[in-house]
Amino acid sequence: MKNTLEHILQYPILPVYYHDDIQTCTKVVNACYQGGIRVFEFVNRGDKAPENFSQLLRFQKENWPDLLLGIGTIKTAAMAAAYIEMGARFIVSPVVKAEIAEVTLGKDILWVPGCMTPTEISLAEDLGAPLVKLFPGDTLGTGFLKGIKPLFPTMRFMPTGGVNPTEESISTWFDSGVSAVGLGSKLFAKPEGATGYDWLVERSNELMRTVSAYTQQ
Repeated sequence: MKNTLEHILQYPILPVYYHDDIQTCTKVVNACYQGGIRVFEFVNRGDKAPENFSQLLRFQKENWPDLLLGIGTIKTAAMAAAYIEMGARFIVSPVVKAEIAEVTLGKDILWVPGCMTPTEISLAEDLGAPLVKLFPGDTLGTGFLKGIKPLFPTMRFMPTGGVNPTEESISTWFDSGVSAVGLGSKLFAKPEGATGYDWLVERSNELMRTVSAYTQQ
């Protein structure tokens, strides 16, 4: 778990993505990887999620040696256990649940629970989570983070939802004290007229350049 967290702190841009088609999934993850992304959160939001995640893990071993693949939108201990068995390197939840903490942290797998209040953050901290997801990030905002961060000096924060793939948005969040950011649909919004995935390679590259000033080596 410690190595996973350190890897995220070094490469703190986490794409959050799901698609039913495995070929599309592979092309998207590959484009992000070519752009310098080294952590990727696939999400459990469709019928093909287990099958596609399993295939992505196999592809990762052969083609993306230093990419950490984790799974998000995990709401039960059983689902967490199933994905850990597949090979997920980290588990992201939209909620804080002791049963998920027990399954993940008990196996030394990084668990990132979603929190929206100081009470939830405190519970996540008590359960042993070293990093929490602030969700939805656009609702909470940087002011919330600045207000609660002094209460949890050892906790690390990652906003997801409402983080824009721009230098201004990324810099504002990191200047406010986050350790990583999760980016969803806005990261994957294809520019008008674009074909292929070169635009995603370049966008990922730009994000990694922006965040390089904040990474903890």
